[in-house]
Amino acid sequence: MRKSTQWLAPALLSMAAAAALTVAAPAAAQAPLKMAYALSQQSHYGAAGNAFAKTLDEGSGGKYKVQQFANSALGGEREVIEGLQLGTIDVAVLSTGATMNFVPSAAVFDVPFLLRDLDHARNVLDGEIGQNMLAEFNKRGLVALAWGEQGFRHLTNNVRPVSTPEDAKGLKIRTTENQLHIAAFREIGILPTPMAWPEVMTALQQGTIDGQENPLSVITSAKLSQVQKHLALTGHVYAPAVIIVSPSVYEGLSAEDKALFQKAGKNAGQAMRDFVSDVEVSGVEQLKNEGMQVTEVDRAAFAKAVEPAYKDYNKRFGEKLIEQIRSTQ
Repeated sequence: MRKSTQWLAPALLSMAAAAALTVAAPAAAQAPLKMAYALSQQSHYGAAGNAFAKTLDEGSGGKYKVQQFANSALGGEREVIEGLQLGTIDVAVLSTGATMNFVPSAAVFDVPFLLRDLDHARNVLDGEIGQNMLAEFNKRGLVALAWGEQGFRHLTNNVRPVSTPEDAKGLKIRTTENQLHIAAFREIGILPTPMAWPEVMTALQQGTIDGQENPLSVITSAKLSQVQKHLALTGHVYAPAVIIVSPSVYEGLSAEDKALFQKAGKNAGQAMRDFVSDVEVSGVEQLKNEGMQVTEVDRAAFAKAVEPAYKDYNKRFGEKLIEQIRSTQ
């Protein structure tokens, strides 16, 4: 019996030491969440990324860190969406130009000349229509936390000033892969050229396209004044954005952490809106100072030019929904 005890003692001491080491060892640090977006960290996308990261870090006591991959470092938006679905990307800020291929109904906000101004657009997105649309993303393997914003899209080019639809005819303009925008441009007489964002600057520099269309938030942050001469304030379509988290991340969270991610998403969306509100005031003057020629346009004439496309828009989204959006105060 004594001999047996002598054999047990070292084993028990070894087990106790191992247990003590286990208790004393800190928990393994959680890997940073990979967050992707298309523009620089100094853009409205970066404002969203910074707000999201700060909210998660502070709200979790440092448990959740975010590593931001700006400037399409993890691929174009289509690749980012696929990464979210596969779980290789954790969080993203995306334009609806990319998400419409995955959540077609959300493309209704991209109907040209449907949303009047920023207040109207924000009221629609924050109301029942916008919140119901966020829920649609869950059916496509994506968790949409909140709406962000890019602002109203305007036209730039290197050929001539644009004030009327006639001025825009024949211009070869880069667009997103957004059939709603493409249909409207064709009605105007513009030659739409779908192209992934990472390719645009080179195409403008080489002259393979005449111009592009984007909100002031993008035109300023991407420094398009370096490669474009003319800016026409067409405001032809409102450009929302959406803050999305991968289901592989979100579904494993506690209820408390899910609420924190929701808060982070809302703060990210608000940061984008704040950025856009500022650039809508300062952006035009900045671009003028950088050498761009800026023209006001006959917006009513542009809206009339795209009216034939509304036959398809009404069929696609339902005339009732379009009218509900239009009548939202």
